[in-house]
Amino acid sequence: MCAKRVEGRTMVIRELLLKVVVLGTLLGLHHDQIAEADDLMTKSGCRSSCGHLVIPYPFGSTDSSIDCRIDHPSFTVYCDNSTNPPVPYLYDISSNMTIRNISVEGHEMRLTVWTGQDCYNSSGYDGSSSNYPSVTISEFPLSSTKNKFTAVGCDTLAAFQDHGGKYSFGCMSLCGNNSEINDGSCSGIGCCETSIPRDTFGYNISIWSFSNHSDLLDFNPCSYAFVAEIGSYNFSFGDLRRLKFKDIPIVVDWAIIEYKNCEEAKKNSTSYMCTKNTNCTDAENGYGYKCTCLKGYRGNPYLKDGCHDIDECVNTTLNQCEGKCHNIEGSYTCSCPKGYHGDGKKRGGGGQGCIANPSNLMKILVGITMGIIVLLFGIGFLYFGYKKRKLIKLKEQYFKQNGGLVLQQQLQECDRTTKAAKLFSAEELEKATNNYDERRIIGRGGHGTVYKGLLPNNMVVAIKKSKLVDQSQIEEFINEVIVLSQINNRNVVKLLGCCLETKVPLLVYEFIDNGTLFDHLHNPNKSSKLSWETRLRIALETAGVLSYLHYTASTPIIHRDVKSANILLDANYTAKVSDFGASRLVPLDQKQLSTMVQGTMGYLDPEYFHTNQLTEKSDVYSFGVVLVELLTGKKALSFDRPEEERSLAAYFLSSLKNDELFQIVDEVIANEENNEQVREVANLATRCLKIKGEERPTMKEVTMELEGLRAMVNHPWVSGIDVNPEETFHLPEEKTEVYMDSIGTTSTGYTDSMKKHVTPLVTSGR
Repeated sequence: MCAKRVEGRTMVIRELLLKVVVLGTLLGLHHDQIAEADDLMTKSGCRSSCGHLVIPYPFGSTDSSIDCRIDHPSFTVYCDNSTNPPVPYLYDISSNMTIRNISVEGHEMRLTVWTGQDCYNSSGYDGSSSNYPSVTISEFPLSSTKNKFTAVGCDTLAAFQDHGGKYSFGCMSLCGNNSEINDGSCSGIGCCETSIPRDTFGYNISIWSFSNHSDLLDFNPCSYAFVAEIGSYNFSFGDLRRLKFKDIPIVVDWAIIEYKNCEEAKKNSTSYMCTKNTNCTDAENGYGYKCTCLKGYRGNPYLKDGCHDIDECVNTTLNQCEGKCHNIEGSYTCSCPKGYHGDGKKRGGGGQGCIANPSNLMKILVGITMGIIVLLFGIGFLYFGYKKRKLIKLKEQYFKQNGGLVLQQQLQECDRTTKAAKLFSAEELEKATNNYDERRIIGRGGHGTVYKGLLPNNMVVAIKKSKLVDQSQIEEFINEVIVLSQINNRNVVKLLGCCLETKVPLLVYEFIDNGTLFDHLHNPNKSSKLSWETRLRIALETAGVLSYLHYTASTPIIHRDVKSANILLDANYTAKVSDFGASRLVPLDQKQLSTMVQGTMGYLDPEYFHTNQLTEKSDVYSFGVVLVELLTGKKALSFDRPEEERSLAAYFLSSLKNDELFQIVDEVIANEENNEQVREVANLATRCLKIKGEERPTMKEVTMELEGLRAMVNHPWVSGIDVNPEETFHLPEEKTEVYMDSIGTTSTGYTDSMKKHVTPLVTSGR
C-alpha cells in the first residue's frame, strides 16, 4: 500500500513537471513568433523572399521596384522563378553563384560556387572531367576569417590567384599509399588547406599533377581544389576516389559601397543609410561602411525605424536581474521585492542582488533549510525504494531464467529422507565470499571461477561462479543439480546447493583443502610423497566414481572432462572427483549423445573428437590418460617437450611399443617390487587408450582390475596369481592420431567447422 502511495505521488510530480515544460515551450514559441514579426527585414510592398532566401533591405529582387533595393548590381538578387522552389542568384543565372543566405547583423553573404578538378585515366589527361573555376565578386570581398582554400588529392599542386594578378598562393598534397591517410585530417597527406588574404574580390584556381596520378588511379584519379567556408568540409578517404562535396558554400563580407567609410558617408546626409538607433562602422575587409543597431535594439538598421527596442525582461537570458526586471527604451532596470534591499542584479554579473531584510532573514533561512531537508529526504526515500524494488524484480527474473521454479518443484518431489540440494540466497553467498573478494579465489577453469567461502555455521565451502549458461540447457542443468545433490559416494565432491538469484548460477560444494592431483603429480616437492600404493589407490577411487556415474546413478552421467586437475585430494590423499560443469545426463534409452565436442586437449577422446558422438567410453579414454600421468609423472600435453613427446598418450604408446616403459615411469615408483604392478597398470592404460571406443574396457572392468592389483600390493603373497588372465597385452598395430590445438589451448570446445584447424601431432601404432 505504501509503495502504491509513493508511486502515486511520483506520477503527480511528473505530470506537474511535464505541464511546466510544455508551458515554457509554448511561451518560448510565442515569443519567437512576436520577435519574427517585429524584425521585418524588407520594405513594405517589396518582395521579401526567393525560395528559401529571406531578402533583407538594402538587397532586393530584380522583379521589385528600384525603391526596394540599392541601385547597384551587387545588391540585386536574381530570382529564377522557373524552378520550384525558386532559386536566388547573385547578379544573374549565368554567374552560377546561388545565394544561401544574407545576414544584416553580421554583414555576411553565403554563396554556392563550383569545385575545380583535374582528372586522369589510363590514357593520361581526362579533359572531359576537368574544370578550373573562376569566381568574380566585383564589390564584395571573400571573408578572410571564415574561408579556407583547400586541395584534395595524392598527386596535387593547387594554386589560388586573385583577379588583379597581385598575388597567388596555394598548397601541395602528396601521398604514397592510402595507409598514410587519416579521415577528418586535412594536414597535407591527401588534403591540404591555407588561409585567404583580405581584400580578395575574385580568384582563379589552377591545378597541376606531378605524375598524372599514374600510380594512384585505383583510388585517386582526380585532384580537387576549392574555396569553402571553414567547417563546411570534412575530409574523408572516399573523397580521393570521387569528391561528393559539390555545393560548396563561401562567405563574402558586404558593406554599403557608395562611400569608402563612415566619415565620407555622413557628409552627404541625403544618401547616408544609417537610421535611428544605429551605429556606423568602417568595413574591415574591402571598403565601405556598415550600419548596426545600438545595444538594446535589434532589427534592420537600413530601414526607417528598423531598429526597435528589445524587451530584455521577456527572456531571462537577456537580463541580469535577480529580482524584478523593468524594461526601458534600449535597456532595463532591476528592483528587489518587498522585504529585500539591494540593486536587484545577479551577483555573478557584478551586482549586489537582493538581500533579505534582517527581520525576515532568519525565517527565510529556516524555511529554506527545512525545505531542502524535506526534499532530500523525499528524494532519498523514493530512490532507495525504487532501487530495492528493482533489485527484487531482478532477482526474481534471474531465479525464473535459471530454472528456479522447476528446481523448487523437483526438490519438493524428492524423497524426504534424502538430503537434497539447498537453495542459497545471493546475500548469503556474497557474505560468505566477502563480496567475491579476489583474495578468496582458489581456482579458475573453463566453466567458471571457484571461491573459498565461510557459511554462518562456520562450514567452509567452495563456491563456483559459472560462466553464462545456455538457456536451452536449463532443464538439463536443473536435473544435474538434483542428481549430483543425491550422489552418495565418498569420492565425489559433494554438491551442497546452489543460488539462482544471480545472472549466472552459483554452485556450492564441500571444500577440499589439499589441492588437485595435477598439483601433486607435477610439483617436484609434492610428487615424492605420492607412493605407488597411494597412486594406485587414487586410480581405484577415481575409477570407482566413474563406474558409479556410468552404471549406478539413477540417470547415467558422462563426466566429459576427466583429468588430473579435476581430481581433488583431501588431507589423507583420498580422491574426490569434481567439476561436473561439462557433464551430460544420458537418457536410459540412449547409449550415445550427439554433442558439440568439449573437453581438455591431451585428455580428449579422438573418436569423440571426430564423430561428435559422446559415450561412456570417452570417459574411459580420459581416465587412461590419467593412469599414464600417475605412472610417468608427466603432463598430458606439454609444448616444452620435444615434438614427438608433446602428447603423453602417443608418447606412452610409442614407448610401450619399443619396450621402453621403465624409461618413462616416474622414478618415485620405479623399483623391483612394483615393476609387475606397474606393467599391469600400463597394460590397462593401453586398453583404455584404444582408438575405437568399443575396444576399450568399461569403467566397471577397469575398477575390478584395479581392485585386484591393489590387493596384490596389500597382500604380496597373491602376486603370482594372474588377476585377469583373459586380458593379455598386445602391442598396437593400427595407427593412432593424437591431435592438439594449433594454438596450445588446454581446455576448449569445438564445432565441426573448426576441425580443419587441428593438426596431427604424433602418429604411433596401436
